[in-house]
Amino acid sequence: MLDEASAAHSAPADPDPARAVLREVFGYDDFRGGQATAVDALVSGRDAVVLLPTGAGKSLCYQVPAIVAARRGDGTTIVVSPLIALMNDQVGALVGRGVAAAALHSHQDELEQRAVIGAFVRGELALLYVSPERATLDSFKRLLARVRVAMIAIDEAHCVSQWGHDFRPEYLRLHELRELPQVARVPLAALTATATPRVMKELIASLALRAPAMVRGDFRRPNLSFAVRHLRGDAARIEAVIAACDEAGLRARTGTGRAIVYCATRKKAEAVADALKSAGFPAGYYHAGRTALARERAQGAFALGRTRVLVATNAFGMGIDYPDVRVIIHAQAPGSLEAYYQEAGRAGRDGLPARCLLLYGPGDLMTQRRLAQSGSTSVAAQQRADDALVAIERYASATRCRQAILCAHFTGPDDDLFTGAIACGRCDACTGAIVDAPGEREAPVAALGDDARRLILDAIAQLRRPVGKALLAKALRGSRAKPVLTLALDHHPHHGALAEADEDAIVATIDALIRERRVERRGKKYPTVWLAGRPLAREASHEGAPRTARPARGRASDLARALEAFRRKKARELDWKSYMVFQRRTIVAIDRSRPRSRDELARIPGLGPSKIDRFGDDILALVRRHQPAVQE
Repeated sequence: MLDEASAAHSAPADPDPARAVLREVFGYDDFRGGQATAVDALVSGRDAVVLLPTGAGKSLCYQVPAIVAARRGDGTTIVVSPLIALMNDQVGALVGRGVAAAALHSHQDELEQRAVIGAFVRGELALLYVSPERATLDSFKRLLARVRVAMIAIDEAHCVSQWGHDFRPEYLRLHELRELPQVARVPLAALTATATPRVMKELIASLALRAPAMVRGDFRRPNLSFAVRHLRGDAARIEAVIAACDEAGLRARTGTGRAIVYCATRKKAEAVADALKSAGFPAGYYHAGRTALARERAQGAFALGRTRVLVATNAFGMGIDYPDVRVIIHAQAPGSLEAYYQEAGRAGRDGLPARCLLLYGPGDLMTQRRLAQSGSTSVAAQQRADDALVAIERYASATRCRQAILCAHFTGPDDDLFTGAIACGRCDACTGAIVDAPGEREAPVAALGDDARRLILDAIAQLRRPVGKALLAKALRGSRAKPVLTLALDHHPHHGALAEADEDAIVATIDALIRERRVERRGKKYPTVWLAGRPLAREASHEGAPRTARPARGRASDLARALEAFRRKKARELDWKSYMVFQRRTIVAIDRSRPRSRDELARIPGLGPSKIDRFGDDILALVRRHQPAVQE
């Protein structure tokens, strides 16, 4: 039987079993801010929502109650976690402390899975980690009927919300666990480091939590200094990255401290890493396009100090905990403030001073918008991405305390955004060290009135082809800039009709029309606007405008049919819509390019790292099976 449970019979009951576990298992004398409230709620059988910043000890909030429950003989705690690497890290740390914990995931062979299931059924585990996909399988639900469940803990719970920065459809089914008779009455913990008040409200409803204890930690990180530099061009950014790493003393191959440089794209990560190595820094790079072995080696070299600077996309980070990261540099802006603060929060975990530098340029928003659109084409997803980018732009342009802005984003209403009540005294705004800033706009630009809105709609209706919203705004103000003349917008009937309006106000009005679905975006690399519901090909075919190509009609290839059948099958198994597996345009791209490896698969639009991990081997097998015969 379980060692933790046996211990309960050989020693008198502790009046405070949670703090006994904290001391005996984890070696801490007392809980940190927020942890005690969450632990006491869960130990007493109450649901809890835990919002603690990165590095504040969220895991202890459910691990301590899980061990208490195991010692009482209440059963096993099920932990739902989104990443296999994160599960393995957590399980390894717990086992190292003498706690009976295990994970059940697809990277294990059949023998390993049977051993874990056997230990689970025999009641030998205090904690079992599973993915959200496995947690909602009928087979796993049947397995739960055979064991005693003490608690459910859902890590990275912001993934439940469509307004979270990492929404995952499979999280929407986790409420089904609460419908199982053997789980209905056990406490449920939802934990995250990146949830706005809106996301918190949605995850409580989605997970069907019952009057949960609300734990919201202090998001201030007094040892971190935040700064933003506005730079254009790759050369200026690379120079700034090199200067920041030099300032942190990271050029030498040995020494204390390390840095993480985040980039938005794989190509940029490789370019920055090459530049750092050329400048003499021991640097490596990490992104989802590399093989599993290459990623493992890059992370291992960084963990062991063989490389002191790691350049990475957001594929690197969840669950990463290095105490001595002295500088976090974002060479490009991320897609949201939630993502930014989560990644920046990996600096200074040892409590010593550390620096968080964001290198920002207007092109970053276009890059992030393109990345968001490649993952989803839904209106809700586009609106979520747009709102997140507005917050990033506002942060980057601010002249008030940066840490105050970040904290208020998670814990306070917008009215408190710039109160200065929690001014850090360390950021570039507090110290008067802002450079290259274009100046903060205190409030969002107001959209124009009804007359201007009608005029803008009519102007879009009379376009011969989609154009960028900023270019349209210039034309409506009467600009004769070269791009306006190139597209003949100076001959548009409404050229100069809004000459008295502010250009930003015109753009804000177009954005409002997009949110109202009266105007829609076209294109991904260079987004343009077009009247919602208006066919592009027919309208753009006259007066010399280029005709939009139509997909050729014909018999689908054997591979395309096989991929479509695979998509329907997986959708049924996962209880998803077919497009959630991958879209038809992805099938077309696979059929056209016939990828032969995961690296080639990573270049297919619509297949992100998680989908390649889940479906990649099956897709490659289908491609191999349907390769056209070679003529001798």
